[in-house]
Amino acid sequence: MQQSIVETRSVAYPSLVERVKLADVARAAGVHAGTASRALNPNTQRHVSRDTVRRVARAAERLGYVPNAHARGLRTARSYLVGVVVPDITNPLFSLILRGAEQVLTTAGYTVVLSDTNNDIRGPRSQVESLLARGADGFIIATAEWDDPLLEDLDDRGVAAVLANRNTRRGRWPYVGGDERAGIAMAVQHLRGLGHRRLLHLAGPQHLSTGRDRAEAFESALRADSLPGGDAHVRVTGAFTEAAGFDGMTAVLAGPDRFSGVVAGNDLIALGALDALRAAGVRCPEDVSLTGFNDMPFVDRLTPPLTTVRLPLEEMGRMAANELLALLRGQPSVRARRSTLLPVELMVRGTTQRHEPSRTT
Repeated sequence: MQQSIVETRSVAYPSLVERVKLADVARAAGVHAGTASRALNPNTQRHVSRDTVRRVARAAERLGYVPNAHARGLRTARSYLVGVVVPDITNPLFSLILRGAEQVLTTAGYTVVLSDTNNDIRGPRSQVESLLARGADGFIIATAEWDDPLLEDLDDRGVAAVLANRNTRRGRWPYVGGDERAGIAMAVQHLRGLGHRRLLHLAGPQHLSTGRDRAEAFESALRADSLPGGDAHVRVTGAFTEAAGFDGMTAVLAGPDRFSGVVAGNDLIALGALDALRAAGVRCPEDVSLTGFNDMPFVDRLTPPLTTVRLPLEEMGRMAANELLALLRGQPSVRARRSTLLPVELMVRGTTQRHEPSRTT
């Protein structure tokens, strides 16, 4: 009987005990362990030649080296953990900010932990405290309210934090956001240029800086461009949501105010307002022109596509992350700068057109 011979070969997979060490990488690359450590750390690579960085990186990849974050934390008294606190991750605005921040922080060797408060006003404090208990080094906070005791507390405790998109009354923290006032001014000027004299602003909640700033910018833009026969109204909504936009527009349509152009506080409010206009038999843009704010993904694919103000959301996240890294590295210039306003752009699409006075709503 012919015997079948099967050759077996053992494949070496490193177990937890056999884990590749930094010293193994250094030996394979022909450098000292300290040099290998600096070459693999994005924060210290500048102290090593590019050729050495490439050689060490190739050796680490070949050996399957995985940095021991816990050991690094013990050496540096850091956890290399950063919390990103957002009010609603289902809102594309915040998911894009998160993506930008994560790109920078993971490259710098940090682990990013997302904390979604689900628009619960008590959520930020409990989630921040939970992350602090786990040793988080710092935070990017996109949930700030205009008067926010949580941030006062964090500042008193010396916790590193950067605000993104939403600011506070007291500018004691680095803040990265869009140029809200310029964006609203662009929207007002665009509608004015199309012949709209009666304008409505569906404002966001006034306990948030974005709601306050955009409402104030709307009124300032009208004062700067006062026209004979012009008229304007502000309706404050309860949230930056479609439901709030729908309710706000429905209430205005039922009242005495007349308008032909609407500046919505954000894209979600604009989408809700558009639904309310349709439900009332009001056509957009034939009867009423409408603008949003943020330029969320897919608003250019609506019917009609939404005219809106574009914020550089991923760039906002990246800059907030870089500001936080600078704080963690002890660079005092960050606090001196305080606020960074990113340029915005008006994206003119299908929800705005030239006004025909006979169609005034």
